[in-house]
Amino acid sequence: MRPSPMHFLRTHTANYLKLFIALLISGITMHISDPDVPSSLKMLILDGHLRFDDVSLAAKDFGNRYQLLPSAVLYPGSVSDISTTIKHIFQLGGNSMLTVAARGHGHSLQGQAQAPGGIVIQMESLQGIKPQVHAGEFPYIDVSGGDLWINVLHESLKHGLAPKSWTDYLHLTVGGTLSNAGISGQAFHHGPQISNIYQLEIITGKGDVHNCSAEQNSDLFYAVLGGLGQFGIITRARIALEPAPKMVKWIRVLYSDFASFSEDQEMLISAQNTFDYIEGFVIINRTGLLNNWRSSFKPQDPVQASQFESDGRILFCLEMTKNFNPDETEIMNKEVDMLLSRLRYTPSTLFQSEVTYLEFLDRVHVSEVKLRSKGLWEVPHPWLNLLIPRSRIHEFAREVFGIILQDSNNGPILLYPVNKSKWDNRTSAVIPDEEVFYLVAFLSSAPCTSDHDILEHVLKQNNKILEFCNHAKIGMKQYLPHYTTKEEWKAHFGARWEIFAQRKNKYDPLSILAPGQRIFHKALPSS
Repeated sequence: MRPSPMHFLRTHTANYLKLFIALLISGITMHISDPDVPSSLKMLILDGHLRFDDVSLAAKDFGNRYQLLPSAVLYPGSVSDISTTIKHIFQLGGNSMLTVAARGHGHSLQGQAQAPGGIVIQMESLQGIKPQVHAGEFPYIDVSGGDLWINVLHESLKHGLAPKSWTDYLHLTVGGTLSNAGISGQAFHHGPQISNIYQLEIITGKGDVHNCSAEQNSDLFYAVLGGLGQFGIITRARIALEPAPKMVKWIRVLYSDFASFSEDQEMLISAQNTFDYIEGFVIINRTGLLNNWRSSFKPQDPVQASQFESDGRILFCLEMTKNFNPDETEIMNKEVDMLLSRLRYTPSTLFQSEVTYLEFLDRVHVSEVKLRSKGLWEVPHPWLNLLIPRSRIHEFAREVFGIILQDSNNGPILLYPVNKSKWDNRTSAVIPDEEVFYLVAFLSSAPCTSDHDILEHVLKQNNKILEFCNHAKIGMKQYLPHYTTKEEWKAHFGARWEIFAQRKNKYDPLSILAPGQRIFHKALPSS
């Protein structure tokens, strides 16, 4: 008996999915296309346009390891374009394997914003939503999901205002960071960016457009925040603002003892009067460290600083800022001196600088420009971001910084605590179950050099760190998580998996959205 057409389709689709997963794991570049895609999509009436050729950019991201080409890229001229496209794919039902991914500024790490054989929406092209600042008792700014945070900052500053919570790098889209969490040194006080949103406009996996907030369509609102793109595409966001300072006092100090370093950080994030920004980073086997700071930081004691030797030691840097306006300089300096007097850093390593608020917030972009000029920006970035419970951070530090890692020459290692009470547990973001937990971010780069094993070496180190966390039952959660199996995702979400899966079935029942996260796969056609 000849197999039925439906049997052939199921078999073909199953093989397609197996190939897709294998390619994701191996990181191979390949163009997986559906021959019916162009004919069905070219019929759509759009304000913007769909592009079916030269789609390679949509298969690139900051991680530079996964490159799976879509069949088309949508450059939306309106919110309606996105809704129309998703509705069209939803109406095709199970007879099409088309998926959709929203791409911001391309800073995903493992192909999360790619849609192999599907449609990638270039969110920065979204037109029709101009930033609008609303002053008052509770000021806010309305922006497009495709707007960059740096542009949100510039527009807000025109009114003497700024968002409360940031990421370290501002050339990311609003929708991109809100789909994860958005963490930086202000998170201990204001929470992540997802804790500072008043309202969203969302397009679900059915193509429906919803306005949502804590009072309106609240289930969708909280699902999308930190939801990894699984429930809808953010097309507009209303972001909380606060008065913006003119200047920032920027301070760095060093510790050689992890206990003092972590205890001082925890003391600062729990104090009522403290710094406005608190981060830390780990330095392993680095030389000439303080010399690298001298172009932008001034040592409190130049003679002692010149005698400081960092070679071969594990050091911990505490980075802090205090916001101020020019007429508040004297008061600010007294507050800073009082706070510093409570810390146990190495005195000769106190470095300070005063910069504008804009310069500080956009500080990473300066490094980007330098790295781009040297051809060191568009290289593989095998980053690993972990959230570690406070009760296990010392055990984690001993193993990882004392045994697994031999140096920090492949990129910065961030380590700083945040307060769980500043996170809204109704969102989809997953964090450890302790009041204080640490972000530990291994921000490695693997440029192509004569040593071709850098990427492999970093990936092996990352695996050793993950294996240690699992074996020692550290209670770690990944931030910007990356898993390839349903079992791993269930373990990541824990008790919250059931509601996450229920929301997926409610808002994106065909699993059209964000296939690059590898959480859900579009259902096979049924007979």
